[in-house]
Order: sequence, then C-alpha cells, then structure tokens
Amino acid sequence: MSNQKRHFSFVQADVFTAVPLEGNQLAVFTDARGLSDSEMQALAREMNLSETTFVFPRDAVTEQEHGVRVRIFTVDEELPFAGHPTLGTAMVLRRDNPAEQITLDLNIGKIPVRFSSKEGLPFGVMTQRDPQFGETHSREAIARAAGLSMEQISDDAPIQTVSTGNAFAIVPLRSLDALRRLAPTWAAMNEYLSRSDAKFFYFVSRETVNPGAKLQARMIFYNGEDPATGSAAGPCIAWAVKYGVAPSGQQILIEQGVEMKRRSRIFACASLSGNQIVNVQVGGHVVEVVRGELFF
Repeated sequence: MSNQKRHFSFVQADVFTAVPLEGNQLAVFTDARGLSDSEMQALAREMNLSETTFVFPRDAVTEQEHGVRVRIFTVDEELPFAGHPTLGTAMVLRRDNPAEQITLDLNIGKIPVRFSSKEGLPFGVMTQRDPQFGETHSREAIARAAGLSMEQISDDAPIQTVSTGNAFAIVPLRSLDALRRLAPTWAAMNEYLSRSDAKFFYFVSRETVNPGAKLQARMIFYNGEDPATGSAAGPCIAWAVKYGVAPSGQQILIEQGVEMKRRSRIFACASLSGNQIVNVQVGGHVVEVVRGELFF
C-alpha cells in the first residue's frame, strides 16, 4: 500500500457579504478530480461548514456547452442545489477566469452566475429556476410546529411552499421581535415538515434592523441556524412578488444572520409575467478568507 498522500487545494470564502468573518462560510475544492463520493463526503465533514463544493474541471469546449461541473455537499449529504455555494463557487472560479458570466453544471442542471460591480466591489447574480408554488399551510399548524403564537404570524399573506430547487415554506411574521424570539426545536419542525411538501421553514419579517432592507429572515434547521440561504432567497422573492410584498422586477435586500452576528446581505428580484413569477435572481458579494491545501 502506498504511503504517498494526495493534495487538494481549497479556498474558504464568506458569501453574501463584503465583510470578512460575516456572511455564510463555504469551502471550495478547486480541482476535485480523483475524489470518490465517499471521499468528498468525508472532506465535507472535515471542513465542518454548512456546505463544501467540489469543482471538476473539463475541457474548454465541454465547459462552454455544459458549464463547470460542481457538486455540493453538506456534512451529511449531497445536495442538488444550494444558493450560497453556487454564488461562492462561481466567484472563486472567477478569480482565475475574469469572465462576465460563469455557468455551473450542478446536479439540478445549469445555473448561470453573472458578474458586475456593486458598491465598488465584485458582485455576482445567479439566475435560479422558475419557482414552483406548492401547498399553503395553516397558521395554527405552523405555530405549533415552530413554537409560535398565532398572533406572531402574519395573516395578510399565506404561508406557502415555494421551490427553485429546494422547497421552503415561507413563514411571514408580524414583527422583528417575533423573528428575534424564534426558538423552535428541530424535532417539532421536522415532524411537521416530514408530512408536508417543504424541506425547511424560512421565517421573514417586513420589520427590519436595517431600514434599507425590505425583509429580515432566519432559517433554522438540523445543524442549527444558517446565516445566509440563497436557495431560500429565490423562493422568498418569488413569494414576495406574487403576494405584493415586493415589487415586480425590482431588486430588494434581504438580511439574514443578524441574530448570529454573521450579517448577510442577499439581493433578490423576480418578475411577474401574466400569472407567472419568472426571472428569479439572487446575488451578493463574496470575500475570500482562507486559501490552503488538504492532504490525506
């Protein structure tokens, strides 16, 4: 048996922020060729972040036609799609390829990320799949599952499952105080979710800490709390435009992670076309904080 170790370079970035040590953390292995599924899962556990991505470079012609092959892992499983890993990986790849757009070939399909500048810094915007609207949920059932009172949940917009790749039940709360006081148990939420068409809850308040933000959000799940959830921001903006919470075609700011002291700034927009919500776009800044090499 050979004792020679393999070396894999990685970048760690904070996503949906321009401020180091805020936003949502991501590890990107920039050349994962030669890694097996079990090794990628083990490396994701080793990095111990919410997600780790693995890039599989291909020839220029293939990447031009199909995109850059990327796989996304949590510490527990592979995901077909996730928002901050998509944006973060594309921004890391852009470091060596200053293109106007990079398309990622994910398990869910091709997701393009377009680059520009915002507030004087590089800025990326991903175009997500058109949303699918699922079941609506009773306020009483959600209150029980999330440890809320009925009065803490808004009644002027429905609680509804929306997906652009991952299914989130969008739960509008009446106040910032209700959002701050959230302390649900995953067991109770998961028991409800297992009987629904949603995988997670995404709690939103129209009252925000930052007056420049349209919505403030929290996403609590089996690993604790997520400081930024790009795959929820797409469904959230689709829901917001459908029910008049946000204007069609206008970019809004969603802030998340405030309670965790990892403030994230997620810019999102969607358009109403007839009775359909289309052109769901989610963007933000990304800042690199670590470059390293892992060997085993």
